[in-house]
This record gives sequence, structure tokens and C-alpha cells, in this order.
Amino acid sequence: QVQLVESGGGLVQAGGSLGLSCAASGRTFRTYAMGWFRQAPGKEREFVCAISGSGRSTYYGDSVKGRFTISRDNAKNTVYLQMNSLKPEDTAVYYCAADQLYLATNEKSYDYWGQGTQVTVSS
Repeated sequence: QVQLVESGGGLVQAGGSLGLSCAASGRTFRTYAMGWFRQAPGKEREFVCAISGSGRSTYYGDSVKGRFTISRDNAKNTVYLQMNSLKPEDTAVYYCAADQLYLATNEKSYDYWGQGTQVTVSS
């Protein structure tokens, strides 16, 4: 069982930056691939990015490529999402998730989810 707690959301102006963190419980954190997803009002949940257990592999959705960076610190059981050049369309609830098997873009692959943190980008 893995528990995930996101933090760092808030309100930021367009063009600004914001960093999210996701703290995980358990001693097997390094064995999980971690992903970030987001869901805007009235829209389906969308893949943002993911990172392998070792941190050596990452993958980004097209809408955030070049602006967002995912990283992890296995010693701290934490995964991070650095968001730069934010746009109003990045406004959403952001969720982190853990996948026992592999780095995936499909939310159905993920086994554990955090409660989400709101990110609002004003124009």
C-alpha cells in the first residue's frame, strides 16, 4: 500500500512558475514509476508526465513538453513537478500516481493516487 500526498498548488499568473511535490509513504517507493495527471473542470483526466523508478526515464505529454519537468528523490520518497511558462489552460487539479509495473501514460495502469492539488493560472 502506498499513500500519496500532493502539495504546492496555488494561484499563479500566466507566464509564471509553480512547483508541486508528492510525498509517498512506504519503503518501496523506488520500485514505482510515478506519474502526474491533471483534470480541468468538465474535462477528462489528462496525462501530464511520468518518471521511472530510477528516475532515468521520463515522458511528457505534448501539451507540457518543454515547459514542465518531472523529477524524483528516492531518498525522500518524493516526486516533483516543476511547471514553467504556465498558461491559463494549465488550470486543473493535479494528481500524482504510482504504478507498480512500468512508466505509463494511461491512468488505468496506475495503482495509487493522491487526493490532488489545485493549480490555477490567471490570464
